[in-house]
Amino acid sequence: MNARVLFLVFLWPFAALAQGFAGLGTDAEGFAIPQPDPVFDFPADHGPHPDYRIEWWYLTANLTDAEGTAYGLQWTLFRSALAPGDADGWQSPQVWFAHAAVTTPDAHFATERFARGGTGVAGIEAEPFRAWIDEWVMEGPTLDAVTLRAQGPEFSYDMALEARGPLVFQGQDGFSVKSADGQASYYYSQPFYDIAGTLLLPGGPVDVTGRAWLDREWSSQPLSDNQTGWDWFSLSFDSGDKMMGFQLRQRDGTRFSASTWIGADGSTTAYPDGAFVAEPLEMTSVAGRDVPTTWRVRLPDRGVHARVEALNGQAWMPLTIPYWEGPVRISGSHVGVGYLEMTGYE
Repeated sequence: MNARVLFLVFLWPFAALAQGFAGLGTDAEGFAIPQPDPVFDFPADHGPHPDYRIEWWYLTANLTDAEGTAYGLQWTLFRSALAPGDADGWQSPQVWFAHAAVTTPDAHFATERFARGGTGVAGIEAEPFRAWIDEWVMEGPTLDAVTLRAQGPEFSYDMALEARGPLVFQGQDGFSVKSADGQASYYYSQPFYDIAGTLLLPGGPVDVTGRAWLDREWSSQPLSDNQTGWDWFSLSFDSGDKMMGFQLRQRDGTRFSASTWIGADGSTTAYPDGAFVAEPLEMTSVAGRDVPTTWRVRLPDRGVHARVEALNGQAWMPLTIPYWEGPVRISGSHVGVGYLEMTGYE
């Protein structure tokens, strides 16, 4: 096999990813489909589900240094299947890719990695927990206590995390509906991590502490074909309560939304379409497009009427699949910090 053919064999699966997150609404024939009333099996479900088309282990963190300067951190491992199931070596239909980023008030650093399944370069082990791609790794005896490492051309980080609360199930006991047509995912979170470690930035090392939030989600067709992207909020309030909310933007200009209120004790209340509302207040010109980076979010049943503002409006992820992801500050009826992800902004 000549070098050009080898290059194409390796890169062809990743080219399919360039359709962006809207491609998650394409046909899922042959793959397993999430069903209501799931029964989770831990720690096995912390591991991969190769019969489903798309899956992620998605960690974000709000950090501060000794002087009170705010930072954000992201570490995400994705699994995407070209066909259901798995196999050894290069016969594996599984594709792995990962994103890592650090955001400061004045800069945003992001990078990505790719790997084919079956090669040992990337994967997940449920017990003891280990998620890796190359030298990027999240690992520990259980998901409750892990270390986290990643590096890019301009940054690296080495962190330790410890869960201070229970896993949280999004939607109806972990069955998260994404559209009026019934598309859904299995979705749970660990939003109670304490995190501490060192960022290595162009200006030198920075010791930081803070709070982190891990999302686990898998599906085969999590969007409907009329949805173009989403605005997703994970908000941690100074009261100890938390809230996850998302809205999926539809081609006719309407939104489909869902939210989960997470009490400081880990208790949850799920809210259906329309209960959570996110309205753009201010736009930022970033990467040649206008992106909403200040929002008003409302969950009236909990008295939430808050302003959510990006720490750095330029937190664009200029990767194979481009999107916006960065830390936010919360003011108004509730005060705190969080993370905002926005996809599908062309």
